[in-house]
Amino acid sequence: MALALPAATSVLATGAGPGDPYANEPPLVPCNGPDCEISDFFLMLAKIYNFLVFWIAGPLAILAITAGGIMIMVSAGNQTFYTKGRQILMISVIGLFLVFCSWLIVNVILTTLGYKGTWWQF
Repeated sequence: MALALPAATSVLATGAGPGDPYANEPPLVPCNGPDCEISDFFLMLAKIYNFLVFWIAGPLAILAITAGGIMIMVSAGNQTFYTKGRQILMISVIGLFLVFCSWLIVNVILTTLGYKGTWWQF
């Protein structure tokens, strides 16, 4: 346990451990103070959006869909389990649909405001 503590503190201090595939990624905020432009702000928003959609919402939706499907399969005639599983399944599918529709909402808002770049690519 004593040997694992320095490694754990180095991961917390630097944010990247040995063999981390994202160790060479640019930071969340791509500029320093006075040299920031509006495009850097949109780049930061795109990074946050991609993280939330692909690293948080996607895996959580897969887990919820799996849990709902398992509850339906093991209900064995128990109407309460079946209803709860179906409810979890429907809510997770609707949530995933809304998450992926958020791209369209953000794109319409930015286009309306006059942004000409591709905010989803960085």
